[in-house]
Amino acid sequence: MSYAWFILVAASISFLLTAALRKYAISRSLMDVPNARSSHVVATPRGGGVAIVVAFIVSLVFLYSAGLISPSAFFAMAGAGVSIALIGFMDDHGHIAARWRLLGHFAAATWLLVWMGGLPAIELFGLHVNLGWAGHVLAALYLVWLLNLYNFMDGIDGIASIEAISVCLGASLLYWLAGLDTLIWGPLLLAVAVAGFLYWNFPPAKIFMGDAGSGFLGIALGGLSLQAAWASGPMLWAWLILLGVFIVDATFTLFRRLLRGDKVYEAHRSHAYQFASRHFGRHLPVTLAVGVINLFWLLPFAVAVTHFGLDGALGVILAYVPLIALAIKFRAGDLEDAAVKN
Repeated sequence: MSYAWFILVAASISFLLTAALRKYAISRSLMDVPNARSSHVVATPRGGGVAIVVAFIVSLVFLYSAGLISPSAFFAMAGAGVSIALIGFMDDHGHIAARWRLLGHFAAATWLLVWMGGLPAIELFGLHVNLGWAGHVLAALYLVWLLNLYNFMDGIDGIASIEAISVCLGASLLYWLAGLDTLIWGPLLLAVAVAGFLYWNFPPAKIFMGDAGSGFLGIALGGLSLQAAWASGPMLWAWLILLGVFIVDATFTLFRRLLRGDKVYEAHRSHAYQFASRHFGRHLPVTLAVGVINLFWLLPFAVAVTHFGLDGALGVILAYVPLIALAIKFRAGDLEDAAVKN
């Protein structure tokens, strides 16, 4: 039976709900007002990412009812995703102390890992490595960092949406090439859900994603990557490669700010993509560049890992080196005042 019709359903849910959320946000004055730490100059409605959450959760329910996703993967991603979205939604409408927010993030990551079975054994430079409990802890840190970095990287129009769509379409292609047909539906429908939102978020954005949407995308992508790891060891490395733009920029920036003694939990505009958007004077070139890098640089490395025998860890290193060079070129983690003077 063909389920292709549901692609249109998921896209329609996201598109129409985003339009409704935009009207709601305007009527309730739920606006992101520009300040010294903003990358936008016009007050813009926020919270549109809830449409992505609803569209993908409905998609997961559909996949579960059609037998296209295992019960463990369904409960893992639905439970963790809804939890993160609720935390983000409350933070969008008020404020949650960082320690409680982080506790909620680890609780959601733990829930996902319990249902998924933790981190499987990995292939590392030709060795079959089972990390045991250390692997589960590492996986929890990976999930929490991924959902937080996705929030950090959602700072200019369309960038988080383009990242999610290009990464998910790349993963779907890898699954198709590997004959993992049932796994295709997860990332494909997530890409479709984000595409319905992107119409409203494409530069210049008419609505922002908000913490509910960005955090949800981070945990959803992390869950999909672990699901793939259980199906095929090289797929985890492939996901890490596909997510390289966001991982490198956010991690490089974090380390530089930590070394300088900055309060890393405070808002800032010192990611490479933020410096780049100010350099070009627009969001669009940077947002489009992310998609181009993902499809024409990172995806070929991911294919090389999954289908041509390139070692996964080596593939990550080779794919990341130019990304690190770009992060350095665009002053990731630099002091904003210093960047302006230079």
